[in-house]
Amino acid sequence: MIKSMTGYGKSSLSINSREYQVEIKTVNHKYIDTNIKMPRIISYLEEEIRKTISSKIKRGKIDVSINFENYSKDGNDVKINTELAKIYIQNLRKLAEEENLSADIQVTDITKMPDVLIIKNVLDENIIKEEIKQVLNDAIEQLLVMREKEGIKISEDILNKLGQIESKVEEIFSLSTGLIEEYVVKLEARVKEILKTEEIDKSRLMQEIVIYADKCSVEEEITRMRSHISQLRELIKTDEPTGKKMDFIIQEMNRETNTIGSKANKLEITDRVVAIKTILEDIREQIQNVE
Repeated sequence: MIKSMTGYGKSSLSINSREYQVEIKTVNHKYIDTNIKMPRIISYLEEEIRKTISSKIKRGKIDVSINFENYSKDGNDVKINTELAKIYIQNLRKLAEEENLSADIQVTDITKMPDVLIIKNVLDENIIKEEIKQVLNDAIEQLLVMREKEGIKISEDILNKLGQIESKVEEIFSLSTGLIEEYVVKLEARVKEILKTEEIDKSRLMQEIVIYADKCSVEEEITRMRSHISQLRELIKTDEPTGKKMDFIIQEMNRETNTIGSKANKLEITDRVVAIKTILEDIREQIQNVE
């Protein structure tokens, strides 16, 4: 069944004093466009995250937000910038001597100076990678469930509208079968009226009928419309991304409908052509959100 491009998923994980949260949302887009916001400390995983997303989502504008906090004692390491600390001490002592101040410098005073203490995150990249993938996959699954539910609603609406179009197409087919007979009767009456005689050149009359029949025949267009309707119904059943294909078929159906309208010189057919075009526009709007 087709899927919508609109969806939302959110998942979190707390394990061994490490906390993760992934939020992912998608809206319609012609192609796949992924935007990821994540802490710099785990930015090395961005390409892996993109691959995971693209393996499950084929089309849409995708916004991903990833939060990561590491409170594990094994995840942090504190280093002292000894050289910088010595420079601070030397300059403070010099200042104390010049200004006749006390030079009682405590180590805690030095650690408060900028960049003396360096806190580094020490991560096991493989562990972090697997834990993030776990949370990401869970968020994606939630999003896909939402997209599938929305896809079912879209499918039902499109199938209903296709049924309406099919009904109109069959009505046009029935109405078009009598066009030539009506034209023959009108043409004979018109010729007799103009020539003031009951004698008519049958061969000439047949030539005119053949020319008219060729111009007004919508049999080919009707056949193609039936084929397009059948194709759309089959595409709706598939699990593969079909939005672009469906959009193309709708464009083709619009062209066939316009051709029928220009060929069929009958008010009843024109009314049905207008109705079909209105329904096709509704379907086209729905398809814009199909993956």
